[in-house]
Amino acid sequence: MVMDKGLSVREAEDFLSVGAEFTDVVKLGWSTSVVTPNLQKKLDVYKAHNIPFYFGGTLFEAFYIRKQLDEFRRILDRYDAEFMEISDGSVEMETEEKCKLIEAFAGDRKVLSEVGSKKSGKIIPPYQWVNMMQSELQAGSWKVIAEARESGNVGMFRADGQVRSDLVEEILQDVPGDKILWEAPKKVQQVWFIKLLGANVNLGNIAPAEIIPLETIRLGLRGDTFHHFLGDISAS
Repeated sequence: MVMDKGLSVREAEDFLSVGAEFTDVVKLGWSTSVVTPNLQKKLDVYKAHNIPFYFGGTLFEAFYIRKQLDEFRRILDRYDAEFMEISDGSVEMETEEKCKLIEAFAGDRKVLSEVGSKKSGKIIPPYQWVNMMQSELQAGSWKVIAEARESGNVGMFRADGQVRSDLVEEILQDVPGDKILWEAPKKVQQVWFIKLLGANVNLGNIAPAEIIPLETIRLGLRGDTFHHFLGDISAS
């Protein structure tokens, strides 16, 4: 998942000219879509390359807290959004209510639901991460997103950007890895997940300019993973 934080139409075209084949979906970060000029033209560029997009979860939360979800649905319809994100990183929402919303929207869209808080001081115990992910997948989420923000220093990560490895390991014991989209904006985080879960691990919050460098990490063509994928190959 590539994070678009307000690319222009030309910047989106330039990014896709090299990154389209390595991109599965584009996220229009938090609520940037509201103030991005020529939004429809840019979305048309993504559609022309068969790259689905979705609006950031903060936009959903902005409509949710104002009790305007019907208006949010109309926005999704207006822009023909096949994907959407449901999150509760900035608002208080019971898991049961969140799951009802997922079920309601999943009838006609692919829902990505985000787990984890955007508040750096809020630590969610691993068992709660597991319970929430399982519940949201059962409610109809296509993928669950492990929160990290675009800064990569909350949720799955400590304030210094280090992975909460104990949390990841506990999650993977009970939640299928292919159902999780790990937000990993920093190179060291991407390397860590690729070494743990393989070249095809689902990674998100990737900057447009980093999609090619990330692909080289996936292929073992950068020093960080150069030897990781060599296996038993030995020099002759």
